[in-house]
Amino acid sequence: MQVTIDGLQSYAYTGGRSVSGNRPAVMFIHGAQHDHSVWILQSRYLAHHGFDVLAVDLPGHGRSAGAPLPSIERMSDWVAAMARACGIGPALLCGHSMGSLVALQCAASHPDVAAGIALVASAAPMKVSDALLEAARTDEPRAFDMINAWSHATINARPGCPGPGFSIFVQNRRLMERQTKGVLLNDFSACNAYDQAFEAARKVACPALMVLGGRDMMTPPKAAKALATALTDSARAQHVPAPQITEVPGCGHALMSERPDVLLEALHRFTRSLRFTPDVQLASA
Repeated sequence: MQVTIDGLQSYAYTGGRSVSGNRPAVMFIHGAQHDHSVWILQSRYLAHHGFDVLAVDLPGHGRSAGAPLPSIERMSDWVAAMARACGIGPALLCGHSMGSLVALQCAASHPDVAAGIALVASAAPMKVSDALLEAARTDEPRAFDMINAWSHATINARPGCPGPGFSIFVQNRRLMERQTKGVLLNDFSACNAYDQAFEAARKVACPALMVLGGRDMMTPPKAAKALATALTDSARAQHVPAPQITEVPGCGHALMSERPDVLLEALHRFTRSLRFTPDVQLASA
């Protein structure tokens, strides 16, 4: 699905179903150096089970035109613009890694867009190691190798190689190689510079879910504790349910590929607790 945002062609995958505007909605936001395709299983399933789905390509990523946006705040404004242009919302904003910060900031800055947030492999602050940041600046192939090694729990991570000729490691490497040179440094720099997570959490007035990999080396669960506490305090002040936290044992940073079934189940279960609009509700069956 192509949509014009700020005069540029922007892409969102809809899971094989047209967006109607009268169903509960989910927006999927990818992480650094990724695009909508990381959400294929989750987005397609939900699109065929009662949801409007937009799995977006952020500007400069995948099929979306333009330069990559230099800050988490700018990305969050763009996500809100996409939701409004497509006539959906409030929606569940589900983001992975960098995308989780975008979802958090979007819910804080544009509360009319967010029915809930799902933060997958999140942390605050989300600092990038000096070695990885330097590799992104001077040697992208080396940075890709480092990301691949640190994103997966083990060399035999489930599903690992679920069929002949398939590898989640090769798949992730090829996805990263498809993005334009310089995108990785832009995305990592945006994560590194973002210092508004706790302020944003204090403004969030919708339910929150965190899904964390128990063996995540890039955003380990301990790095999410302060953000979880901030969201809990906010929920108490805003009179919304306390955040739900799901930690997936033995899983790394790449939850969508290592444990797609567990992530999908957590997201689908979370939607039952959300209020989308008075006249657009998820069917009980």
